[in-house]
Amino acid sequence: QVQLAESGGGLVQAGGSLTLSCAASGSSFSLSVIDWYRQAPGKQREWVGNIGSDAYTVYSNSVRGRFTISRDNSKNMAYLQMNSLKTEDTAVYYCSASTSRGTFWGQGTQVTVSS
Repeated sequence: QVQLAESGGGLVQAGGSLTLSCAASGSSFSLSVIDWYRQAPGKQREWVGNIGSDAYTVYSNSVRGRFTISRDNSKNMAYLQMNSLKTEDTAVYYCSASTSRGTFWGQGTQVTVSS
């Protein structure tokens, strides 16, 4: 089983940057695919991107070129670096880990981008 905890959210002005962290417990982290999702008020959860166990990354069209996902398996950590933030990036951001034993979720961290 994997337990996840996001951190690093907060309030930032449009055009600014923020880096979210996803701390994981469990021995299977290095083998897992880490996805980032977000959910804005009144909207469905949206997939942001992911990073495979081989560090290959894929991004949604809405964040490609602005967001970067990385991981440090030695620390059981994943990161979402967000640049050129827009007000429409305001949401609760979640990380998830997909392993052979299932998919696990963090509790989310709020990101608010002000104009």
